[in-house]
Parts: sequence; C-alpha cells; structure tokens
Amino acid sequence: MISCRADEVDTTLGFTDLPFNTSYYHLHKPYDLPETQRYSFAGGVHRLWVYATDKPYRRGSPTKPRTELMISGYTYSSGIWQFEGQGYVPKGTNGVCIMQVFGATRRATSLMLRVYNGSLMYYQRAVIVPEIFDRWFRLNVIHDVEAAALEVYVDGVLLLVVADHGGKSHYFKFGVYGQNNMSDCMESRWKGIRVLYKNVT
Repeated sequence: MISCRADEVDTTLGFTDLPFNTSYYHLHKPYDLPETQRYSFAGGVHRLWVYATDKPYRRGSPTKPRTELMISGYTYSSGIWQFEGQGYVPKGTNGVCIMQVFGATRRATSLMLRVYNGSLMYYQRAVIVPEIFDRWFRLNVIHDVEAAALEVYVDGVLLLVVADHGGKSHYFKFGVYGQNNMSDCMESRWKGIRVLYKNVT
C-alpha cells in the first residue's frame, strides 16, 4: 500500500543523532579499480560513479556494477532507524539504485530507491518524484523494524509508505548500483549524511 501527504515535517524530532564518520562506512566499488577512479570526497560531498561496463564489487559476484557507501557501523535488527542525506543525480543517469535498505526475507533488500527516465522510483513500481535530475534534494528514510514499515520523505514531505520485506538484519547504503536499463555512466552525489535512532522500549 502506498500513501502520500503534502505537509512538510521535521522527521528527526524524537530521534538521536549517531556519530557518522569514516569508521562507520566502507566503499563497495568495482573490484579491479582503485577507489579514486570511482569515488571522491571533497567539500563535504561524496561523489560516486560507475560505468555499465565495470566489474562487480567482488570477483565472481553475479551482481551489476556499483559504487556505494555501505553504512556498516550501524547494522540493526530492532528499533526505529532513520537515514538522512542530501542527494543529487546528474541528468542522464538511468537504471540505477541510489539508496537502499539492505536485508529482507527471500530477497536482498527491503527498499530500493531507483532512477528511471529522470524520476525517483520505489523499485520500478511507483514514481516518488517525477523530476529528480540536476538539483539537490533532502532524503529521509525511516525504518520501523517492529512495525515492518518504511517511510520515504523528500524535502520534508512524506511521499511513500510501504511495508518492508522482513529480514533479521538491516543497514543503509547509498551511491549508484546498476539495475536494468543502465545508462553508460551512473552518478550520484551526497552530503549531510546522518544516521538517527529512536529507542521504542
């Protein structure tokens, strides 16, 4: 079920900001390339890009090319967790996941936010934002594990409410991960990354 509303809210109220630095994330990139050929961090901006012809993140993997930051320092199995980041997707990027909630039952992810034809989408099932190219947007994703529910906000507006896909362990990832109908080059940029937590006990 998908529902929407048009009032802007502060999604971080009641949450605790957690530390976020290089000790809490690591890079997944084509295994045969140095980090500098697919990732940069300058002026507070993470820039991640990958080509459709690139190799997977590890030798022998059947997955498509990716350059993603995995927030490995905050793997969770209970509570309410929130990802916040300001994202930017250059025009021409297509067929790519730019953010995901990893972990599910009988599949890999509970949430994928993808870009197709300039639109930000929930997998390929629903358009969340019809025109996402060439502008900064604020993304907030809230995962209530006990309620098995996910909320997606863009610029403070709730645009998607969906059930997760189960699973006992989750974490956030962002960047570019090729999907079907990949463009030759895929890129996203991110700044102001925050991970927040709400204890429900």
